[in-house]
Amino acid sequence: STIKMDEDYDVIVLGTGLKECILSGLLSVDGLKVLHMDKNDYYGGDSCSLSLNQLWKRFRGDDQPPEQLGASREYNVDMVPKFMMANGALVRVLIHANVTKYLNFKAVDGSFVYNKGKIYKVPATDVEALKSSLMGLFEKRRVRNFFIFVQDFEENDPNTHKGMDLQTLTAKQLIAKYELEDDTIDFIGHALALYSDGSYLEQPAIDFVKRMKLYAESLARFQAGSPYIYPLYGLGELPQAFARLSAVYGGTYMLNKTECKVEFDGDGKAIGVTSEGETAKCKKLVCDPSYLPDKVKKVGKVVRAMCIMSHPIPETSDSHSAQVILPQKQLGRKSDMYLFCCSYAHNVAPKGKYIAFVLTEGESDNPEEELKPGVELLGGVDEIFYESYDRFVPTNDSVADNCFISKSYDASTHFESTVLDVLELYTKITGKVLDLSVDLSAASAGSDH
Repeated sequence: STIKMDEDYDVIVLGTGLKECILSGLLSVDGLKVLHMDKNDYYGGDSCSLSLNQLWKRFRGDDQPPEQLGASREYNVDMVPKFMMANGALVRVLIHANVTKYLNFKAVDGSFVYNKGKIYKVPATDVEALKSSLMGLFEKRRVRNFFIFVQDFEENDPNTHKGMDLQTLTAKQLIAKYELEDDTIDFIGHALALYSDGSYLEQPAIDFVKRMKLYAESLARFQAGSPYIYPLYGLGELPQAFARLSAVYGGTYMLNKTECKVEFDGDGKAIGVTSEGETAKCKKLVCDPSYLPDKVKKVGKVVRAMCIMSHPIPETSDSHSAQVILPQKQLGRKSDMYLFCCSYAHNVAPKGKYIAFVLTEGESDNPEEELKPGVELLGGVDEIFYESYDRFVPTNDSVADNCFISKSYDASTHFESTVLDVLELYTKITGKVLDLSVDLSAASAGSDH
């Protein structure tokens, strides 16, 4: 590289995973001088997308993929598969940063929930509640009333609060007022509000209601069968879009920097990064957990099955792209399981081929056994790969050492927790809150092609 390493930067970012790329883009836009490096020779870190040949190399060594799977380059298989809420924080970040011009999104066909052994469309509006076969007649009416309350609720208009203070009332207490059944609470909490466990029930109801509203507003946005959107050619497009953004604002990118060693001063503060004998200085360091292993701890592991199929997930109305959430209670587990499906409709596989994932937080030493309830819902598969990876969270004090470390990606197949981590890191690094009040009409997604 012709760039002189021995320069001073405001921020050095290590790793080109999605979180790191979003941060380097946002910090560059803020006028900070950013150097972004990766030990790999490709973008994306843990959140990269693989061609068929790369997938085979990773899981099957020297074997060649079978011819009938089609051309290698037509596959873009995301290693961290997640959909984004049409009105959610990630879309707002994309618009705020003006990177939507580098991306093409398309609506995701279906959003489903698993209940008592079957897959159902997630009802998200009062009209859908009445049509849903998830509930009996009387429960439908109660859910409809609850959905109408949520739809009408405006935080700044006390007339819509029905005399309740959602800052002090818990989610559990709010639900009790509408006398909803346990199975109903399960799908609303996990498939609509997207909580991954039951701890939200003891928290103030305001967050719960806001999450439900986000789902309904996202669903209304593109009039599609789900509230989710996903980029054509897969998520590998996202880190590259932010890398381009960073470059526009003067950020510098360097791939294939094999030894990135973080340098600390006598007080334990990060002051730079040495690679290939040259040191670049920085005031702050941003990285994923793999670059500073002694400042993170393992908190769990994600187990997953990756499948190539020649059909959509059964019982999902032939959706070419879909998310199915299996709430933990339905499986007698501590954490939810997720099915993710995408296909040639989003240009991530050749015509007629589907990519499906089954993911969950590992609770045993037998991923295949653990993932069985999800894998069985997929029907026949052409190929299946099993994998698990450890999840790390930072343990350091970023005020003391100037190191800002992202958390590993969780098992969820939507971006809500990922973006929260990015926004918290952004605030820690800059001392300010990112303004997400953007005009959402600026981002469009085609739902028909």
